[in-house]
Parts: sequence; C-alpha cells; structure tokens
Amino acid sequence: MTSADGGPPASPLLAVVDELATRLQLSLRYAHLDEHPRFPWEEFRSLGAHGLLGLTLSPALGGHGVPLPEAGHVLRRLAYRGGTAFAKLALQPEFSSVLAEHGSPALRKEYFAPLMAGKVLVANQITEPGAGSDAGSIAMTAERRGAIYVLNGTKSQAAFALDAQAAIVYARTSPSDRPGGLTAFLVPQELSGVRRATIGDLGERWMRRGTVEYANVEVPEDHRLGEEGRAFDYLKGELTRERALLAAIYLGVGRASWEETVTFVGERTTFGKPLAQQQAVAFPLVEDGAHLDATWLYVQDVLQGLQQGDRRSGRASLAKWMATEVALRVIDHAIQFHGGRGYSREFPHEQRWRDVRSGAIAHGPSEIMHLVAARELWPRPSTTSGA
Repeated sequence: MTSADGGPPASPLLAVVDELATRLQLSLRYAHLDEHPRFPWEEFRSLGAHGLLGLTLSPALGGHGVPLPEAGHVLRRLAYRGGTAFAKLALQPEFSSVLAEHGSPALRKEYFAPLMAGKVLVANQITEPGAGSDAGSIAMTAERRGAIYVLNGTKSQAAFALDAQAAIVYARTSPSDRPGGLTAFLVPQELSGVRRATIGDLGERWMRRGTVEYANVEVPEDHRLGEEGRAFDYLKGELTRERALLAAIYLGVGRASWEETVTFVGERTTFGKPLAQQQAVAFPLVEDGAHLDATWLYVQDVLQGLQQGDRRSGRASLAKWMATEVALRVIDHAIQFHGGRGYSREFPHEQRWRDVRSGAIAHGPSEIMHLVAARELWPRPSTTSGA
C-alpha cells in the first residue's frame, strides 16, 4: 500500500493485518458477505485473538492502548486489504466504549471482555423512527419501578439487529425533550418483550440492520450504564473518536480502488494507444491520488490532535465528511474507467461504493457534520442564568 503520508508508523499490527488478510482471504470474504449476509463470527474471533479489537481503548478497560494515529494506519490497512467490513468490526469495542467506561465490573466481565475476544457482539441502538441525529427527539422511555426499569419504544436502522447478544440502548428517563434526559442501558436481546426484524440495505449488508421493538422490557437497575440523564455526555466523546477513525477506513477502500484502476488504465489499450494517455481518464486519476493523500494527511492531523487531548468534535466531523466524499468520487471513477465491466459485480468497486455511501449517513450525516463544525466556528451565545 503506497501513499505520500511519510510512511506508516513502526507497528507490528500492520504485518498482522497483512497476514490475516492473506490467510483468511478477507477480500473474497468481503464479497461473499455482500451476497450472503451474515455476521462473520470466524473473522471476528480472529481479530480478537490477534489483538485487533479495541485498538485504542485503555488497557485498564481491556483495550490495547494503541495511539489514535497508529490505529488509523491499522484500520486503513484493514479496509485496503479486506473492505469496510473487517475494519469496522475492529472498531466494535470502540462503538461500545460506554459499556467499558460506565458499566459495572460484572457487566464488563460478562459482555465487554468477551467482546474484546470476538466471542460476544454488543450493538448500539440510538436511532428511532422519529429521531436520528436529533437525540432530543428520542421517544423510547425507561420507567423506573423499584429495582428495575421498564423500556418501551422502537429502535430503527439498528446494526446487528438479529445477531447481537446485547445492545447499548438509549432511552428517556425524564420528560425533558433535550439530550440531557437520556440514560443508557445494557440490554440482553433475549429478554421477554424484545422483537427484532431486518430490513433490506443498499450496502453493508453483513450488518443485517433492522428494527428492534421493546414492549414492557424489564431491565435490572444494575444494567444501567452510568448515571441517569448522562448518556448523551458519554456518547459525545465516543462519536468524536469514531468519526475520525471511520474516515481512515473509507480512505483505505478508496485507495484500493484507485490503485487497481491506475494499474488497469496503464494496461488497457484503446484507439491504438494506452488508456493512460487519454487525458480525460489520466487527469481525474491524478487528481484522485492527490485528494486521497491530502485527506489522509488531514485525518492523521485530526487523530494526532485527539491523541494530544484536543476534543473539538468539528474537525473529526469534517474528517469523516471529507473521507466519504473523496472515497466515493475515487470509487465512482474506478467504476467509470473500468467500462461496462466496472458496472458489474466482476470488480469490487460497486460494493465498495455502496458500503462507503453509508458513511455519509451513519454516525452522523454529512449535513450534521457541517453543522457541528460551524458551531465551533460561531459558538452559540451563553444562555445560562445571569450571563
């Protein structure tokens, strides 16, 4: 994998990724999971056994403590070698960091430790039919009744709707219409009153997203994660890190398509001369390479800032937006310049395009990413009493 990024850090994990990608044939499995969607338990366990789950989480939480910039290199390599699926799997403990940081020791032992080993799958359930990026519109309720909470409501667009053994569920424990009224719970998905169904997706089909309904589901008090009403505060830091790391993943698959297209264009002859000599093809590919490198440098800078304590979410939001935009353009060119065969399943570009396309929506749509960045440029005036 080549790039103008000053070279990868000296990390033994890059060699681990390459060995696993070759031995497990991750690129072929990536295509197979698209045609036959299911959760890849074998690969998940292999990622755990080789230290590729929970890369950035603190060793105190059972993670590996890999610095964010180095983790970005590892995730980009995973995506480059095996598509978005296995790179996103590597991030699943990060997606569940609220459990690691705020769950009881018993919950961490029962769910988070096995998650780190790739033996248990914990999902996140935030989105609802009437609430996406607007967390203040979440309608699911959690009514406290003595030592239990009773959950009622519906979560939609939930990843791993059929496959997760447990989910971090965000529900309203106060009548407030603001994010401050939200509380997180670790909910085993086999509890009475939980009903799960899948939907058909354009891409990322292996996640088997769907709808999860909660009808008078009784959750023990000790399954609450942290304090009542604090869930949104816990989630904000997690989302910031995730968005910057997801950017690395999208750039990985974009670079794979770009390199494959550069090779193809250099070998293909049309109208008596190499396709690479057609400026209409060569110039966009030259620009794509520059955009990939420039965006990767920005993502690395964002990750380095986060590692050093910069918690501004706007830069991470823009990193995800930039990476999805660039990767989609690069992969679209790959489809175009491979001709009719590019618009088929013969090449991996169409699957990569569909999977990256989800990145402009999931974990915060691109429009919201701009809003987050704008609010940091022009902060809202304080509305506190006496201000």
